[in-house]
Amino acid sequence: MFFSANLDYPKKLEAAGLIENGSYYQYAKGKIVVWVPNDSKINLNSGLRALIDPNVKKIAILNPLQAPYGQAAVSAMQKEGIYDKAKDKFVLGENISQTASFVLSGSADIGVAAVSLALSPNMKDKGRYKEIPTDEYPPIEQACVILNSSKNQGIAQQFLSYFQESCCRCAARRLRLRREQAN
Repeated sequence: MFFSANLDYPKKLEAAGLIENGSYYQYAKGKIVVWVPNDSKINLNSGLRALIDPNVKKIAILNPLQAPYGQAAVSAMQKEGIYDKAKDKFVLGENISQTASFVLSGSADIGVAAVSLALSPNMKDKGRYKEIPTDEYPPIEQACVILNSSKNQGIAQQFLSYFQESCCRCAARRLRLRREQAN
């Protein structure tokens, strides 16, 4: 199976006839946050504007030439009108974990990361975050496919079915929690 944070790659595989028919599955929409370690003095209440705080010397983001999360970060900064003030401070990560480690190690003062990272069991107690409104950047739509080249088509199909059911249960749980919070 191939999982991607960028819909273009699974769609290209599909167009090239390299995937099993009917296996294309869009499973998530990513969100980005500004994120700092717990001991940081940077105020996140201003959202992205925290990136241009005078105390911020380095900003960790995913490489926008390779990663949809990096592209979203750049787009949101441009929309906010702070990109030109922030771009010379970038420390580019090749993956989401490396980007977070730049912030945790002190190699960067603040980072733009996936909300899923900020909420993950390994990170949620290590930092604070502020979500960036999704209307400030293009959607980060994620999909998976089963490749024709798989030697285990049956197992891949079983996993995809299990994954789809799990996604539906999680979505139902999130909807239920939102309703409970609204009341």
